[in-house]
Amino acid sequence: MRPPHKPCPGLLLSLVADRPHGKRENTVNEAKKGTAYPRRIDVRGPPSDDTFLKLFNTSSDLITISDLKNGTLLDANESFHRISGYHRDAVIGRSLSDMGLWQPASNWARLAETLQRGPVRNVEVTFLTRAGERRTGLMSALPIHLRGKQCLLTVVKDTTEGRQTEAELGRLSAVVERSNEAVLITGVDGTIVYVNPAFTEITGYTREQALGKNPRFLKSGNQDQELYKDLWDTILAGKIWHGEMTNRRQDGSLYVQEMTIIPAQDRHGENKHFIGIGLDVTARRETEEQLRQAQKMESVGRLAGGVAHDFNNLLTIIHGYGRLLKEHLETDSPLQAYCEEVLKAGESAAGLTRQLLAFSRRQILAPQVLDLNLVVGDLERMLRRLIGEDIDLVTIQQHDLGRVKADRGQIEQVIVNLVVNARDAMPQGGKLTVETANVNLDESFTRTHEGAPPGPHVMLAVSDTGVGMDAETLAHIFEPFFSTKEKGKGTGLGLATVYGIVKQSAGSIWAYGEPGQGSTFKAYFPRSDEPVSELEQAMTQFKSTRGSETVMVVEDEEGVRSLVCKTLASQGYKVLEADGPLEAVSTIERYTQPIHMLLTDVVMPQMSGKVLADRMPALHPEARVLFMSGYTDDAIIRNGILERNSFLLQKPFTLRALVQKVREVLDSDRLRG
Repeated sequence: MRPPHKPCPGLLLSLVADRPHGKRENTVNEAKKGTAYPRRIDVRGPPSDDTFLKLFNTSSDLITISDLKNGTLLDANESFHRISGYHRDAVIGRSLSDMGLWQPASNWARLAETLQRGPVRNVEVTFLTRAGERRTGLMSALPIHLRGKQCLLTVVKDTTEGRQTEAELGRLSAVVERSNEAVLITGVDGTIVYVNPAFTEITGYTREQALGKNPRFLKSGNQDQELYKDLWDTILAGKIWHGEMTNRRQDGSLYVQEMTIIPAQDRHGENKHFIGIGLDVTARRETEEQLRQAQKMESVGRLAGGVAHDFNNLLTIIHGYGRLLKEHLETDSPLQAYCEEVLKAGESAAGLTRQLLAFSRRQILAPQVLDLNLVVGDLERMLRRLIGEDIDLVTIQQHDLGRVKADRGQIEQVIVNLVVNARDAMPQGGKLTVETANVNLDESFTRTHEGAPPGPHVMLAVSDTGVGMDAETLAHIFEPFFSTKEKGKGTGLGLATVYGIVKQSAGSIWAYGEPGQGSTFKAYFPRSDEPVSELEQAMTQFKSTRGSETVMVVEDEEGVRSLVCKTLASQGYKVLEADGPLEAVSTIERYTQPIHMLLTDVVMPQMSGKVLADRMPALHPEARVLFMSGYTDDAIIRNGILERNSFLLQKPFTLRALVQKVREVLDSDRLRG
């Protein structure tokens, strides 16, 4: 007879039905060979009973038969023992509710009430195993007539692992939804079927805009096509692909992603989906590029400083002997014009080396506490003349601007160079803005701007409405000899000099721009709490540069040493000369008369001029010290700061500057360096 109710899922209730009273009674026959348990109930019935018995013993579900009136267990299958831990022989004749199998026990009472109204299907239950493990299942139950008894057939489908898997999937889904990495899933044809919130945040496309599309809509056009070929060859072969690609956001900007694409396969090894996981590394790549750029600039700076050092020695000789030659020529000699050209070229070359020194951060600075508003204000009239009438100059100054500690002349050079650069970017005229402001650089800024320390700074910004810059130009803008100007229109050192000065002043500088949208240069200087310094007085002028004192000249460059010694001797000084520090030490130790001045280069073989000067007090405490430097590498120059009590003559120098400086130091009341 067909059962009056539909079979429960996973159960074979279609083989067992509640038969009406008065019909033939079902009995359980003897166990077939191989049956897991001997039967205690004899059932004689249709052939389908044997099939039921086989399925009863082999089902993966927990199946029990119990007395409907008192609830005592009549039989249980192998899965009941395997999952619950209770052996069949230990539970036959006992009530499962009394054993505490069902949790809570009240569920069983409600189930009994429900059964009075008909079969129960897929009721969620919780049961406790013999080992104390709490498990879940779906119970279906119906009354059956067995050996003249009203019995209850219950079948429980264990869903514990499924629930755990579902919970794990829920947790995994939550992780994916909250991940900072973009996750997208596509079908084998490339159609997107899922994207997480990080995908929308990184790309700018909403989930609705992405679903149903192919990921190729993210292509930047800047990627090597070989990368895509390798990608597809790898994942179609069922392998995981790793790589880096540049994509385009919805707003048109580019971003760099480290991608991992995983083929999701079925149990037959067929690709069903592709899972893409992308980490946005744009900021990290920019920081790494900034670091490489800074390291490259530092290396070029050291090279430039070394070249300037040697070049300054040569220029000192050229300029010195050129000036002597000019003074010995007749005033109407045609050679006078040639000398003037030589001296003029020497001056231009000296200016070039000063730029190299500024770029390499090897210049001696005289730092003072400055108000940038005052510096900009003092320069404003000159800047207006410099840029011309077709450019509108606007200055925006914060009234409570913080102070900075820097060399005023160098800061003026930064402003002038940036303004000239902005002017050249606006050949048809435009607007040029010089702005000052207090800013606080936080860690989010410093993480993406290598070399900029966090904390309070003063910003100096120069903006223009000119031709702007593309990404390639921005990447090289501070490199020495890099220029976008026509050949012969610039040395390519202007912005490199600005970069060097700002760095030497403990600051940082960044350029921003887009083609056709103008450019902005922002320099950030650490804020100082010291009071603003008074401007240094102009160099003291002397009526006479002559003298009779003894001067010890130490210079390893023969041409420079010879020129200095001849010049000082011509002014009446007694000159002792040494080609290096070791010879100087020997002379100083043997010389018993006063030595009034040590005039020494700073960087020399075997011993620096600073170390040599430190030996003077023990033997000649009367000696003043005057340093000469084109490029130096001792503590004074590494710090970029002239020690408070030191005097320095910057190479290349004119002969007049030499004798004036010597006289100034000898007449000074300041302590020796």
